[in-house]
Amino acid sequence: MAQSEKLRLGVNIDHVATVRNARGGAYPDPLRAAKIAEKAGADGITAHLREDRRHITDADIEGLVEVLTVPLNFEMAATEEMQKIALRHRPHAVCIVPEKREERTTEGGLDLLREEARLTDFIAPLREAGSRVSIFIAAEAGQIEAAHRIGAQVIELHTGAYCDAVSEARTEAADAELDRLRAMATHAYGLGLEVHAGHGLTYDTVTPIAALPEVRELNIGHFLIGEAIFLGLEPAIAEMRRLMDAAREH
Repeated sequence: MAQSEKLRLGVNIDHVATVRNARGGAYPDPLRAAKIAEKAGADGITAHLREDRRHITDADIEGLVEVLTVPLNFEMAATEEMQKIALRHRPHAVCIVPEKREERTTEGGLDLLREEARLTDFIAPLREAGSRVSIFIAAEAGQIEAAHRIGAQVIELHTGAYCDAVSEARTEAADAELDRLRAMATHAYGLGLEVHAGHGLTYDTVTPIAALPEVRELNIGHFLIGEAIFLGLEPAIAEMRRLMDAAREH
């Protein structure tokens, strides 16, 4: 069993850029959001540079590399273009995610069993460049074991199904999803993988996930940016930080 260490919070700033891009100007600035997140207690900043540049842009990544004092988690698809960008900037971490043009946001985890050989070769240069490689996957033993085989140091477990079940008051389904996440976090930890989690987490769903002792980091974005409309970004993040810390104390 893992020790209940301080749980890190990675704040995803993609949707600050979504709001900015809706008007085509420079406001609101994702870099400003990143600095506020640092002040509010974020342990890292996550940004997904998508192929279609629908929110984060190349200039945003360049700016984040220059101004951040906390680690940058660079989310990317497993494409040659994104690999070149990651190798140029050498962020603290890269998280490989699935990506489809028609989706509104990342849907589901990466299917490593279909692309194991290609991804083994793909991530090797990223590791050699000094970036920690994370793979965003479903909480399934086969996917976790494949992540271990290809040389990933970190997995991020997809929490979307659990969060959806909670929001829809499907108690049995939520309990089953939480049990699966708990078991797979333990399994991944036993293989020597660092375990992260994220997708769809809110104030109402974060506590049981934060309480899993094997989980070292949560990455949360859309909910926090939405809540910032009502509370402000710093208080919204501070409240998530408080809930995470409280879960870890029990």
